[in-house]
Amino acid sequence: MKKSFKLKGLDCANCASKIEDRINKLEGVVSATLNFMTTKLTIEANDDKMESIIEASRDIIKKYEPHVEMQKA
Repeated sequence: MKKSFKLKGLDCANCASKIEDRINKLEGVVSATLNFMTTKLTIEANDDKMESIIEASRDIIKKYEPHVEMQKA
């Protein structure tokens, strides 16, 4: 399953790189890509773990960019 999100307010390229790296390390993630220019995050993961991966991704984003909002694309 693949899901895309818009990261509203993302303004740090270095943080975007760290966020992408951390999400890719989550259990069940096949791939995660974060395009800083479009602020689009795409996560491909196992269907049964997708909800917990999305929640963990929100936590990771808040750690690096507390003001960023993760919205469905």
